[in-house]
Amino acid sequence: MISFIENSLFFGAAVSLVGYEIGLLLKKKFKMALFNPLLIAILCVMGVLQLMQVDYKTYNAGGQYISYLLTPATVCLAVPLYRQLTLLRKNLKAVIIGIVSGVLASMVSVLVFAKLFGLSHSQYVTLLPKSITTAIGMGVSEELGGLVTITVAVIIITGVLGNVIAEAVCKIAKIEEPIAKGLALGTSAHAIGTAKAMEMGPVEGAMSSLAIAVAGLLTVITASVFAGFM
Repeated sequence: MISFIENSLFFGAAVSLVGYEIGLLLKKKFKMALFNPLLIAILCVMGVLQLMQVDYKTYNAGGQYISYLLTPATVCLAVPLYRQLTLLRKNLKAVIIGIVSGVLASMVSVLVFAKLFGLSHSQYVTLLPKSITTAIGMGVSEELGGLVTITVAVIIITGVLGNVIAEAVCKIAKIEEPIAKGLALGTSAHAIGTAKAMEMGPVEGAMSSLAIAVAGLLTVITASVFAGFM
């Protein structure tokens, strides 16, 4: 079995897709945020690899093909934004303030966390890009001297957590404005949060798509500044 897996080019992709489909079925059946398809897929992949004693290198030989779709999928996020350009123009000032506030809140929270738990500089800068998309976050972490592999894990955890608790947080905080919901998700939970925003509605999805790009650029700038605070 192991030799078959090692020689299979699509084992990693197949396991990932099957795990995601299981997550979709569970979410559809139980209608609970906890059954997030991406979270279920991650758990399924971990379980299969552990059960079959397959290392990450073998898994990624096939799993990397899914990564090739990341760039075109990200570009496609511009479509819902284009459809909401009129709404964006009307609320441009609020949108800018919302994204800037979100980025600063992320930076400050990491700084406070690092001070509180006595993290080293390397650990601190590793967490700074936690709320932006992986492609940008990896570059920021590497440039600042962080641990890139941990940065990737933290970014994924942040996105999944944001996706899972988004609706509950909006209800608790009584956030009903679609623009606010979209900006909050895109700024704090990047692409995974945007997936939830698109489920909420077209306006939420469009604003979240915009927030991913703008928050990513602002984080590149502000992270280098905040890195000097510790």
